[in-house]
Amino acid sequence: MDSQEVISAEIAGIETAYEQAGVETDQPRLDYPPYRSSVLRHPTKDLHHADPETIELWAPCFGHRDLDPLEADLTIGHAGEPIGERIVVTGRITDGEGRPIRRQLVEIWQANAGGRYVHKRDQHPAPLDPNFTGAGRCLTDDDGCYRFQTIKPGPYPWRNHHNAWRPAHIHFSLFGTDFTQRLVTQMYFPGDPLFALDPIYQSITDAKARERLVATYDHSLTSHEWATGYRWDVVLTGASQTYLEQA
Repeated sequence: MDSQEVISAEIAGIETAYEQAGVETDQPRLDYPPYRSSVLRHPTKDLHHADPETIELWAPCFGHRDLDPLEADLTIGHAGEPIGERIVVTGRITDGEGRPIRRQLVEIWQANAGGRYVHKRDQHPAPLDPNFTGAGRCLTDDDGCYRFQTIKPGPYPWRNHHNAWRPAHIHFSLFGTDFTQRLVTQMYFPGDPLFALDPIYQSITDAKARERLVATYDHSLTSHEWATGYRWDVVLTGASQTYLEQA
């Protein structure tokens, strides 16, 4: 049995154990052995209670004057063009009732086309792109829509287990209607062969919940000889809430 088969067998066995125990699986499990650092990514002691109004008084507030529309285009702002497949990513941010989350901050960060982040801790042997820093932000419009132009990120190795690779993804941070509702999550691309081997993606055993993390290719967003288009909607609350990271 090779390493991929071992990881897949471990995932299957743990999923069965959780299902037999009747554990709710719509959101990711906090302690998931195949994802080795999961035990370090959530609180293990009682949380300190805080007054939400006090938090908001100290939190930053964003409006039109605080963000430049150009911040939503990750392909500009440097001396040259970034390397890789140019893409557009757009979608709606709504609450559990389908109401748009208007004028709210959306932030993204990602690896470059070679699968490397602009971060001192990312030292794997893939090239840095001097024309791509991999971070952007925007505000949703009156219909709750966001839109970014960027480069499709590449998969990258991580040290969770032997020959471990993360599927290509973009990190999203969304603040909802106030700063105490912040949601951090990941958007994936359709048809990625690494899905079945990724313990982070597989920590959600509900198939429909996993599918909500995968963007849809949209040819109507694709522009001639310029960029391919992907659509990805996010639900912040309710039964169909988008998976969120607990850390």
